Amino acid sequence: MRKPRRHRNKAIFILPIVFLLIVGVVVGFLTFSKNISKPKGIITYDDSLTDTERTLVENALADFIPVDDVTISASLEDAAYIEKAGNYLVYQTLVPTTDFYNPVFDITSDELEKYTLTPIEELEPTTKLLSLDGKYYLDDFKEGAKYRILHFDSNTPDETKDKVATKIEKTGLEQDGILRFSQTGVTALTRRMLNKLAEVGSGAYFAEYVKDYLSNSDLTHISNEASFADDCSIKDMVLCANPRMFDAISAIGTDIIELTGNHNNDWGKTANIETIKLYHDNGLKTFGGGETEEEAKKPLEISEKGNNITLIGINYSTSSKANGQGADGDNPGANIYDAALTKKQIKEAKDKGNFVIVDIQFAECYSYPDEGAEMPECDLPITGQQAFFRQLIDEGADMVIGTQAHQPQTYEIYQGKPVYYGLGNLFFDQTYWPGTERSLILTHYFKDGKLLQTRILPTMYDTAYQPKMLDEVAKKAYLERLLSASPKGN
Repeated sequence: MRKPRRHRNKAIFILPIVFLLIVGVVVGFLTFSKNISKPKGIITYDDSLTDTERTLVENALADFIPVDDVTISASLEDAAYIEKAGNYLVYQTLVPTTDFYNPVFDITSDELEKYTLTPIEELEPTTKLLSLDGKYYLDDFKEGAKYRILHFDSNTPDETKDKVATKIEKTGLEQDGILRFSQTGVTALTRRMLNKLAEVGSGAYFAEYVKDYLSNSDLTHISNEASFADDCSIKDMVLCANPRMFDAISAIGTDIIELTGNHNNDWGKTANIETIKLYHDNGLKTFGGGETEEEAKKPLEISEKGNNITLIGINYSTSSKANGQGADGDNPGANIYDAALTKKQIKEAKDKGNFVIVDIQFAECYSYPDEGAEMPECDLPITGQQAFFRQLIDEGADMVIGTQAHQPQTYEIYQGKPVYYGLGNLFFDQTYWPGTERSLILTHYFKDGKLLQTRILPTMYDTAYQPKMLDEVAKKAYLERLLSASPKGN
């Protein structure tokens, strides 16, 4: 009889199934019991959140239930805080700003409530970014800002923080792709500076106090008016530079030489041609003048870090082909202003999508008083200067700069674009008046071809011929004076 054996096989088959069903019921019951005993977490929004922040976070956490209770709050912190590990998320980078025409450039944290905190991605060149506690945010993208922080107080904070982080669009600016471009005024390493060179031995001496700042820029520009010559000597209004003076140019990390000046042919055309070759052999770019008229007329196109900039340099002063300072045919010299050509070059650059800067060697202010006196009348645009500079903006230029002035001049925003009428002397021997001992260094910050900001730093030298940055008190007073002369042509 075989039937009893079949019964035993059937029982062996059923028993494991019954066992698995029992295990499943037990596990399900335990899980159900656990969920009953421990409810899902509750999200609490602290009053420190602004209405905008609360709405943003609520939207980010829609249909999300945390495992544990979590309280979300907000605070305003400095760079030192965000270096610490913690249960927080940096929500916004805020920088102190003020009106373009405010002479203040540097504030402390105690003064912060007097100024506007602007999200860094909303920064515009028509407002002024301020240094905070001596730090300028665009220099290191860390200090000089305040940070809006979201805090997550919970036993499991990362769960909620990570959820918010994936839903909130990242704000701020990445440091990658920021182009820092410094432009300076007149350089003429000549005359009485040659006597000083004989004492000190190296041209780098003259750059001692500005080299660290300028060489830290991605690009540094000077407008040099004195060609180098081995037989250079002092001849009053005939300018030349000893070749050892090239060390001053190298020390500040110069990348671009403007040649719109009136004196590059003073020591002869050969000296000018050889000087231009010296620049190019050392990897320096030139514009606004050249070895031939054709070369002198060419704009300089810069493509750096995703930014495309066109520099156009023109001479609109006492230089001409007739007096030998303007480039003429195969002869070297400055690019003499041609209205139709300049307008065409601006349009062509704009059609490419480039940011256009026009540098101008304009006529000088000759209202100099007795030696040693200030001359505030030379802060103003001189006859015809304002109309001409604004005309170039109307023709499409994005920025116009007077690189001719031996004394700094005022500046303005015209049609939403910056105009700087004169930058003064960076390197020169004019110690006859305080005005000619000063200069303005402009440092432009670009991102994706857009100008974010221009920082203005005044310098001053004395009979040591070493330009130094003005201290905060002197800087504010001087810029207040320049701005009081501004046409303010918004």
